[in-house]
Amino acid sequence: MVSVLVLGCTLLLALGVPVAFALGGGTLAAMLVNGELSLLALPKTMFSGIDVFALLAVPFFILAAELMTGGALSQVLLAFASQFVGRFRGGMGHTGILAITFFSGISGSALADAAGPGAIMIRMMRDDGYRPEYAAALAAATSVLGPIIPPSISMIIYALAYPEVSLAGLLIAGVLPGFLIAIAMAVINHVVSVRRNYRGSLRHYTWREYARNTWRALPALALPALILGGIGSGAFTPTEASVVAVFYALFAGFAIYRTLRWSMLPGIVARSALMTASVLLIVAMSAAFAWVLTISRVPQDLTAMIVSMNLPPLAFLVAVNALLLAFGIFIEPLPGIVVLVPILAPIAHALGIPDLQFGIVVIVNLTMGMLTPPVGGLLFVTSVVARVPLTRMIGELWPFLWAQLAVLALLSLFPALSTALPALFGYR
Repeated sequence: MVSVLVLGCTLLLALGVPVAFALGGGTLAAMLVNGELSLLALPKTMFSGIDVFALLAVPFFILAAELMTGGALSQVLLAFASQFVGRFRGGMGHTGILAITFFSGISGSALADAAGPGAIMIRMMRDDGYRPEYAAALAAATSVLGPIIPPSISMIIYALAYPEVSLAGLLIAGVLPGFLIAIAMAVINHVVSVRRNYRGSLRHYTWREYARNTWRALPALALPALILGGIGSGAFTPTEASVVAVFYALFAGFAIYRTLRWSMLPGIVARSALMTASVLLIVAMSAAFAWVLTISRVPQDLTAMIVSMNLPPLAFLVAVNALLLAFGIFIEPLPGIVVLVPILAPIAHALGIPDLQFGIVVIVNLTMGMLTPPVGGLLFVTSVVARVPLTRMIGELWPFLWAQLAVLALLSLFPALSTALPALFGYR
């Protein structure tokens, strides 16, 4: 049954079937071949997979991000970032990196980062003399910050797949790794800019312009601070934080930026509902897929095999990273989390690896898969936005991938990079 499950899912993915339906089709095929499982178990398991209180945070965080981006938020953040880093070598690239980093604290989605500030960043870099394929590669590589810097939909799904980890702790744990990746992207951008003579902006900002740009950006920057501060202080739970984020986004859009209009709300709600439905459909299908694996004793047998090998924690992390990097080539992060985390996280815990460290390693690793074909969603979004062939863009992407692998190695070697900040708030 397991072979039919895996082969069916792989075949459907190869045919270009969306991930959710590929998972569901493989699961249905395995149940039909088995013959002993009632087909009623499929919808029941799917519903059970999304009938979880923690998942209420997903639609609210998505809605908050849509509300905050309903106006000129991307331009505000780009103007704020440009005044600090625009004058350095490769300044337009650094501006985009910093703006996407800020935006990641609002969106929680890599694709939202790529389609929002990433698209503007690509256009500005191209107008400034950068190669379009390089601008697209930089935007795609930086957009992986969306699921790493909180709020993060991937972290919510991770906490659902492995309830023993603290969602609040996991959200806080993503801050430092996210900044490390942003710094790594800036280092690569600087090196490339020196080689290709990409210069910085010659514009000099007055103190009045600094104050105005900063003042306009503060309400947007306050949202991630409000979310993390409220969760870390215990003022509200992550689910309650998502609702607070929606009300704050409404207030900022109508009263502060005044870029939201009542006529825009139906479209914003519709886009949020569509994105929420796609996320929950993937989670539901992944839950059914994982259920078939469980009743086939794949997690139990794999756990017993790995434990019998007596691997030290570091060797286990190296093996997991290799597995996830290969797995991420073919499947998106959310189903990867739902399917693999219930198998691997208990083993990591038994080996003494901190739950928060392992969670960050898994999320960073699988998110990097969005940069690798054939399923890499970030590649296709940025390629379309920049209007460059995918092959030329991939050629520019390799230095950024190597830099992200270096950060992933640091996260695997040094647990404190993931656990130190949550420990300050009492999460371990």
